[in-house]
Amino acid sequence: MSSIFRSAVWITPILLIASVVTSKKVLANPVESNINIQAESIKLIQSQQTLTAQTEIKPKKNNVLELTLADDNFDTMSQVTSVSQLSDVQPTDWAFQALQSLVERYGCIAGYPNSTYRGSRAMTRYEFAAGLNACLERINELIATSTADAVKKEDLETLQKLQQEFADGLVELRGRIDPLEARTAELEANQFSTTTKLSGDVIVTFGGVYGDEKALTSDAWRTINNTPGGNRAAREATAYRSAGGRDLEDNTILADRVRIILDSSFSGQDRLRVILRANNTLAFNATNQVSGTNMTRLAWDTTLEPDNSIGVAKLFYNFPVGDKLNVTVDAIGGSFFDNFNTVNPLFSAATTGAISRFGRFAPIYRASNSGLAVGRGSGISAIFKLSDAITFSGGYIARNAENPLDGRGLFDGSYGALGQVAFQPNKNLTLAFTYAHSYFSAVDGNGVATGDVNVSGSEGSTFANNPFGTTAIPIATSANHYGIQSSYKLSDKFILSGWVGYTQAIAETNSGRNPVTNAVNRGDKADIWNWAVTLGFPDLGKKGNVGGIIFGQPPKVTSNDYGAQTLTTTSARREDSDTSYHLEALYRYQVNSNISITPGLIVLFNPEHNSNNDTIYVGTIRTTFRF
Repeated sequence: MSSIFRSAVWITPILLIASVVTSKKVLANPVESNINIQAESIKLIQSQQTLTAQTEIKPKKNNVLELTLADDNFDTMSQVTSVSQLSDVQPTDWAFQALQSLVERYGCIAGYPNSTYRGSRAMTRYEFAAGLNACLERINELIATSTADAVKKEDLETLQKLQQEFADGLVELRGRIDPLEARTAELEANQFSTTTKLSGDVIVTFGGVYGDEKALTSDAWRTINNTPGGNRAAREATAYRSAGGRDLEDNTILADRVRIILDSSFSGQDRLRVILRANNTLAFNATNQVSGTNMTRLAWDTTLEPDNSIGVAKLFYNFPVGDKLNVTVDAIGGSFFDNFNTVNPLFSAATTGAISRFGRFAPIYRASNSGLAVGRGSGISAIFKLSDAITFSGGYIARNAENPLDGRGLFDGSYGALGQVAFQPNKNLTLAFTYAHSYFSAVDGNGVATGDVNVSGSEGSTFANNPFGTTAIPIATSANHYGIQSSYKLSDKFILSGWVGYTQAIAETNSGRNPVTNAVNRGDKADIWNWAVTLGFPDLGKKGNVGGIIFGQPPKVTSNDYGAQTLTTTSARREDSDTSYHLEALYRYQVNSNISITPGLIVLFNPEHNSNNDTIYVGTIRTTFRF
């Protein structure tokens, strides 16, 4: 806090001085003692570890007094040379002579830019003491410049008495300002950055997967149930052995995910964000041989180095272009669900929303198979606000843009492109129509499998994510995704949301050289469907809490051209036989603005879309710390 601020504080209340010094009518309208006077002229706020004046006050070179209310929308006072310039001051006002004397004799009065004076505003004794000090400085200036004849003797005597009476107030005022100056100087010297804000969050997970046996695919059950001769139990044992064992890995876990977020702005409207992430929340999926299915995955888990190693997981720059267009450039960790409205307001955030991966939003927003959790994704996204009711969104994100090898890079490898039109005719209803196109390469230029194929974003069945390829024979795949998402706020206590999505996956390579015996021929297609309904109950129990129920069908392959032209009862079809249902219930208890605790339960009926599989349960308590 500079000395300018000290002077500005002390010259605030000249109005009351005017009434005492130059008019015998000052006491004609005394203020009742029981009025609660609020010192509005000086309000200090502490924000971002920096003390600033809520209203900036700059003293003029001629020591003109400036009175500023904290809730006024005026920047500075305007100097007046005649009291007639103040539109709300009339000759019949009881303090007219006082104002006239201070304006025309001492040049000590300023009005607001709209030519008003606001003489009825009350002031505190501190303001009066500060104003008195300012008036004395003006008089000393007049004396020093040999204009002492402009100051009458009786005025000096009156001011001397006032100075003595308010000496204690002046000392106390100085005592309050000096510590503020020292504290502000310390904060400015030790602040993290003048352009960057540090924040973050921590998720602590307690829970696990529970049930009897792991889920097997429909092809596995087709083989078990239809192989002629032999022992069915032996065939089952073989299938479970390939899944890593028969029983679910149901040990209770205690894991964490940590994010450190650095937000910088260089114009006040742009944002450069860097996210450092560490995570050891292992995904409950088939790859890790935990449950046999992706349907049990949590919203914040990871398949990338689940050992709490720290790395840059996300980097993007966001900026406006004019009043209607907003652009985001992702360097790493880009994803459509971070850049666009997913139309599931209560459950889309991993920190505070759904506890399941499926329950956050429609799978179409994972069309690029990228994001913070995998540390991949580079591209550009834009949002154009046509009107208050209509918004267009579009983007392109490449999965391996940093890799120059053949079949990789920004335009030669796996990517996703998405376009969306969102309608919001009123504040309660949102309806979005979304289309996305994906391409997932199977191998790079050296013939090494990329592992990029992930049509449904690691949600739903094994076949819904990789409808054509196998570990032995990966198949490049493209996909066209179509989605309708909607959310309606029926009341302040109830929000109904949901989506329906359809994907047509297309094989881009052959599995062999003979189209008759090939399991996959280029152009083969697979149809994949998903849907969900979410019920949200804001402020359930107390303000800030949220209750939720999510019910739906994870992505399911309803038809597939996979397989040779001649099929047997045990032939692989990569097509789901039955229907899985996802039921999720959660309750987020907001301890305070920084801590929330969310117990939740997921029940999966017919996991992997096969009724031969046992029901699987996922129970967890998510504790989120935000700072």
